[in-house]
Amino acid sequence: MSWRGSTTVGDRIFATFAYLLPLIEVTGLLLRIGIENSLFGDFPALRIVLLPLIPLVQIYFGIPFVGLIIFFALFLLVVRNEKISHFIRFNTMQAILIDIVLFLCSILLQILSPVPGISFAIETLVNTIFLGVVAAVVYAVIQTLLGRYAEIPAISDAVHMQVR
Repeated sequence: MSWRGSTTVGDRIFATFAYLLPLIEVTGLLLRIGIENSLFGDFPALRIVLLPLIPLVQIYFGIPFVGLIIFFALFLLVVRNEKISHFIRFNTMQAILIDIVLFLCSILLQILSPVPGISFAIETLVNTIFLGVVAAVVYAVIQTLLGRYAEIPAISDAVHMQVR
């Protein structure tokens, strides 16, 4: 088992791939809610940056249970495998926890969406969730590429408890 130590360039690159999961999930959330024109209308550069994710989002949400399969594959084959470096396992678990928080937020949005008269509040909430997840992912990817552990409050504490 490798513990906190120096990370190789390969470890850094592989660790960043895990953050595609919450990025695809939050992009899909924005597209499913149907308010992508408002956020993308205000920030046209955002549409260009996220354009490469659209095929992945279509595959992710087009095939039944692919999200669940990816979730369990990452958790069981990466996070619980002590032969993989701690750095990769830490970042994978952190991406999974960001995805779980995003899943809970989407459940909240599904509960609130039928309530009449709060469409502006839902749009604001979705935009806030989207920007928060994108900011967390960008921060984590930059820290990971630099070879540092990205410390996101509350989430990183939970990750430290899960990944030994």
